Amino acid sequence: MDRRSALRLAGGGTVGILTLGALAGCAEKDVIHEPDPLAAQEILARADAAAASAAIAMAPERHAALSVIAAERTAHADALRTEIARVIGVYADGTTPVHRTRANGSGPSAVAAGSAVPPTAPPSIDALRAQLTASQKSAADLARALSGYRAGLLASISAACAAQAGVLLA
Repeated sequence: MDRRSALRLAGGGTVGILTLGALAGCAEKDVIHEPDPLAAQEILARADAAAASAAIAMAPERHAALSVIAAERTAHADALRTEIARVIGVYADGTTPVHRTRANGSGPSAVAAGSAVPPTAPPSIDALRAQLTASQKSAADLARALSGYRAGLLASISAACAAQAGVLLA
């Protein structure tokens, strides 16, 4: 083998190794993430909003208060969805990455972001008050477990649920 052939062979081998390394570095790992703890809060908020809207049929004299509760709980769900999307990230073209999560076996996790909660029978005012109180406690418990903006968001949601149950539905 002459000198020129040896250099070609060495150069070709080097390029092949670098290409293989680059391809291995770009290969995306199939990571499965834990479910975002805010996702359950979003589902609760959408369920509360749907229940408040449905309760208008049972108590039309409380239409104004129930409409406020439905609007506020929808705004809570939207704020939670925005925070979840922020954590997942957004590509430069505006699309979000595929973010696979482990199954959460805790019920209505099949409710998609921004989708409506399946209709249920209209709850009584007492049942809605109990539902909002449970949502308030759940948000407060999770706020204590988190920190920063997420804890503040959940604390605000918890306070709003307490005001809705204690003042608007009193």
